[in-house]
Amino acid sequence: MWITALFFLLSLCGHWFFGWAAYTQEQASDNKPIQVDEYVNQMLRDMFENWQSEFLQLIWQVAGLAFLIYVGSPQSKEGGERKEEKLDLILKSINPEEAEELIKNLDLKYPRK
Repeated sequence: MWITALFFLLSLCGHWFFGWAAYTQEQASDNKPIQVDEYVNQMLRDMFENWQSEFLQLIWQVAGLAFLIYVGSPQSKEGGERKEEKLDLILKSINPEEAEELIKNLDLKYPRK
């Protein structure tokens, strides 16, 4: 976590530093005065636009989709249930006499979702 926080702070500082360099250069080329409040407003706007487009999308992809898988959306259940049914069929074909008892014991030990 500390590494991620360090990368975040370094990228944030870099964003503001290079933004300041670009802002002062732009103001100088247009013969306009450098105003810190104008720069801060511009940088905050740009920063929140970046966060909205990148981080919110990433948060949805990671947290939102993980939540849907956790609560058991139909798409997340398909693979596991199908595999269990296939294994049950294989077990029944290999050992038909004891298959039902084995499946029952496995279901008690590892309940199906």
